[in-house]
Amino acid sequence: MTTAALDGFTGVLLQPDDDGYDAARRVWNGAIDRCPAFIARCRTAADVAAAIRFGTRHGLPIAVRGGGHSIPGLSVCEGGLMIDLAMMKGIRIDPAAGVARVQPGVLWRELDASTQQHALAVPGGEVSSTGVAGLTLGGGVGWLGRRYGLTCDSLIAAQLVTARGDVVEVDERSEPELLWGLRGGGGNFGVVTSFTFRLHPVPVPIYAGMVVHPLERAREALRVFLDVAADAPDELGLNAAMVTLPPAPFVPVTLRGQRVVVLAAGYVGPLDAGEAAVRALREFAPAAMDTFGPMPYPVLQSLVDDAVPAGMPSYARSEWLRPLDETGVGTLVTTAGEMTSPMSQVLLRMMGGAIARVPQDATAFRFRDAAAMLTLSAMWPDPTEPGHQHRDWARTAWQQMRPWSAGGGYINHLCDEGNDRVREAYGPTTWDRLVALKRRLDPDNVFQLNQNIPASS
Repeated sequence: MTTAALDGFTGVLLQPDDDGYDAARRVWNGAIDRCPAFIARCRTAADVAAAIRFGTRHGLPIAVRGGGHSIPGLSVCEGGLMIDLAMMKGIRIDPAAGVARVQPGVLWRELDASTQQHALAVPGGEVSSTGVAGLTLGGGVGWLGRRYGLTCDSLIAAQLVTARGDVVEVDERSEPELLWGLRGGGGNFGVVTSFTFRLHPVPVPIYAGMVVHPLERAREALRVFLDVAADAPDELGLNAAMVTLPPAPFVPVTLRGQRVVVLAAGYVGPLDAGEAAVRALREFAPAAMDTFGPMPYPVLQSLVDDAVPAGMPSYARSEWLRPLDETGVGTLVTTAGEMTSPMSQVLLRMMGGAIARVPQDATAFRFRDAAAMLTLSAMWPDPTEPGHQHRDWARTAWQQMRPWSAGGGYINHLCDEGNDRVREAYGPTTWDRLVALKRRLDPDNVFQLNQNIPASS
């Protein structure tokens, strides 16, 4: 089939026998191996509209790929149409107006490189290969959140192609309810072909880094970490992780292959204030590693890239948490000791600050007052291995941590947990509002390969 089958399409249409098809269908999660009947590699919003009309006309399931980083692999489908936005890489920075206009194929490392030239940033995630589109539409948790809010909080306008193939300009004046839904409601309402973000000042460099201790010291380390978080200024972003250190050159030989606890931070402010803010993390005990110091924000954004390489099988469970007591900390450390793969991770991201001050009904994102986000990431090196034991570890660890739940999980990290977990992530009031928006924009649920909000409750 040629592009003539898609009226007005100027991109590249791939089928299984075409050169480049296999590379285009691959996504970040190596456990996902799906083969669409068609891959429409779009260049423009008009291409996206043509692809949507083609898919609906032929009754094809439609998956939408931005950066391809969806953990459950929702950006690719079996036997349907994959709308691939990877070639839509436009970035326009207007430092005077303080805004960035970003197309949906852009990755965070690309946007960060552009904004850093002006000592500005959009609050992003923590892995530089993540796509801007998916992270934003699900909320967007990252290093700058406590200072500037979630990624979706900085979204001020968008261009969207609907299920009918109409191109809609979205902002507070023209489509305030749709803008509200795009701030955390996922890809349920159409394909976003342009994001307009508010930019924020970020010093060059910032004070950031991490300290590493053996896992045997994890309880003590996490108590110090949580004490620092309890009184932390908004400028201080805080993450903790329990991982197995790789045999990398920067890792001391005695630590390679060892399970450790990592306390990481980034300070958006003066370097001396940042050094003071993390002093307790660095000085409570002699660290096996200490990388704190001045660094550009994009370097902080890429610190863990090597730990989450593309093509490695992955499965995750996530939960928003209330404050952890001693029992909760102990349970969390126990889950790390039970990891079944050296690539798996237990991650704790601290919330609060600017995230918590956004009114509950201002966006579709629900968990404004959560203390932290827990991610239990099961990863294993062999794509041919089904990974049952690793998935079971993540599920069991999640169950063990549920007593400290704030009421649900993070939309961007849900896997095979069913529609009840999607509803739980939004809560009844927001859910009803999202369903009404879905009914207006996509009554036939054309966009259902996502964390789905149906057109009826």
